[in-house]
Amino acid sequence: MSEQRVDAVIVGAGFAGMYALHRLLKENFQPIVFEIGDNVGGTWYWNRYPGARCDVQSMEYSYTFDDTLQQDWNWSEKYAPQTEILRYANHVADRFNLRPHINFGTRVLSAHYQEDDQEWLVSTDDNKVYRAKFCIMGTGCLSSTNLPKFKGIDLFSGESFHTGDWPHSPVDFSSKRIGIIGTGSSAIQSIPLIAESCEQLTVFQRTANFSIPAHNRPLDKQYAASIKESYPTFRAENRQMFAAFGSHQSRWDDSIFDVDDDTRQVRFETKWQEGGLGFTSAFGDTGASKQANDIAAEFVRNKIRTIVNDSEVAELLCPDQVLGCKRVCVDSHYFETYNRPNVQLVNVKEHPIEEITAEGLIHKDQHYQFDMIIYATGFDAMTGSLLKIDIAGKDGISLQEKWQAGPRTYLGLCTYGFPNFFTVSGPGSPSVLSNMIITIEQHVNWIIDCMTHLRDNNLSTIEALEEAENDWVMQTNEIAKGTLFPTCNSWYLGANVPGKPRIFMPFAGGFPAYAQICAEVAEQHYRGFELSA
Repeated sequence: MSEQRVDAVIVGAGFAGMYALHRLLKENFQPIVFEIGDNVGGTWYWNRYPGARCDVQSMEYSYTFDDTLQQDWNWSEKYAPQTEILRYANHVADRFNLRPHINFGTRVLSAHYQEDDQEWLVSTDDNKVYRAKFCIMGTGCLSSTNLPKFKGIDLFSGESFHTGDWPHSPVDFSSKRIGIIGTGSSAIQSIPLIAESCEQLTVFQRTANFSIPAHNRPLDKQYAASIKESYPTFRAENRQMFAAFGSHQSRWDDSIFDVDDDTRQVRFETKWQEGGLGFTSAFGDTGASKQANDIAAEFVRNKIRTIVNDSEVAELLCPDQVLGCKRVCVDSHYFETYNRPNVQLVNVKEHPIEEITAEGLIHKDQHYQFDMIIYATGFDAMTGSLLKIDIAGKDGISLQEKWQAGPRTYLGLCTYGFPNFFTVSGPGSPSVLSNMIITIEQHVNWIIDCMTHLRDNNLSTIEALEEAENDWVMQTNEIAKGTLFPTCNSWYLGANVPGKPRIFMPFAGGFPAYAQICAEVAEQHYRGFELSA
């Protein structure tokens, strides 16, 4: 079998893979990209379910590396829909001539480190083998779908779909009886639109989720123009925000207990009307103090009780966990949808779904008959796609084996025992707690600058030291313990995937602190890494 030699293998052609490719080409490396899908876009290529859109505002959810690109591209809505984000990804691929370097429809099967040659041997499903000095994993945080192993799942004779692997052709809901399992972000976005045209929609909910209205609307052209006039300042201000976005939204850092109840209600109402993920920035202590969080959470529950007419249904939709320990959702008329006569809510928390049948499903001995079942059951987040690949480092140790008790990284960028192996927005980085494109750019810039440093100094490998990795894992865990994030079963901890170790995976110290640490590590001759000739 012939082998092709390249400088770097990039896995994934989403926003991480595309930017890594662009940077490497600019630095005169020879990279190659492998992408399972037939086009660029990553999560926005696969997630085509009705209502799919970004929960970060469109003027902030975009690349910053090219000012002409920023100025030329025009978003149409406050929150960009999937179709528009995918058009943007395609525009970037064409504008920077990235496609010739991307192998579409190609799955990476294995990546094995060859110690004698200090190279990675990468094999793909088209029976080709590549030798590369570096591996960059742009496999995405929410790209590996999670489908629970329901009894009889293959027996259903109607149509069935997973929101994370949606068909590329239109799905007709009209006059159909539909069951949707799950009430996470994809369900909250799709349920209002599905309900508009189907005959009957039955929602099976295990855990109620907090959701804040998006108040989505056509993007104000004057607002967009004002941002473009000062994009560098706008971006710099956002990079100083905890999640790398929201600098132009109202926020307060004082304690909820420093003000009276009337002030609290005014603040919460201001944030509710503003909409989106910024709701928790009404006060500075709702993410760390359970007592403060309870007050904020009750405000949202009362909103749900006001919106939903049926009091029993309203209570079922009121989450009983901490506000923000699961990712807060952003919706368009989600709770209002339960006032429709063709929508039914079924609680499966105490009594799980028993089995899927040819005609539908059975729950609490009741047989629900459906023409279509939609699984809105989320993802094997952050590690799922990585661990599907047979990755082996020094001494043949597999990444699966090393991460058996939970992912271990240094800075979320590298892992001990795997030289010249980089993960973009991996576990141990801010990733899903931040504006992903900003995090991606910061990661990729650090990685490519590191590769350039190695090349310019006649160095061959960089590898995280075990001690540095242990310290980072400990630091990440300690920061998470100081927040309310670990208090509920969320995909941040892998709790939605049976058998997955319960570890809080993202770095919860905020994007600015993380970026500063990464910069200092590089400035201090890559502190915590071993660089070899």
